[in-house]
Amino acid sequence: MKEKDIREREEEFVERIKESLDEAERMLQQAAEATGEKAEELRDNAMRSLRRTREHLYSTQDELMRQGRKAMRATDDYVHDNPWRAIGMAGLVGVLIGAIICRR
Repeated sequence: MKEKDIREREEEFVERIKESLDEAERMLQQAAEATGEKAEELRDNAMRSLRRTREHLYSTQDELMRQGRKAMRATDDYVHDNPWRAIGMAGLVGVLIGAIICRR
């Protein structure tokens, strides 16, 4: 997945959560001002909105876990297929980090 796609999905996700929470808050405020059946209906709608938000959070968490496991498997496969190249890259990264730290 490309970095641009990831950022777009992150922004979309955050926006959907904000909208859902704003909607639930608005309904709960209206329910506090209303009485009787109207108040109960507004509270029920707010609870449904919160449940949808929770479900969306869980599905996003599941998707992120799947992508993380996929990346871990790909990395593991690469290291097993190319151990010396992996060691060389790790060494290079270590040298670069050391050089950056020494400059400060």
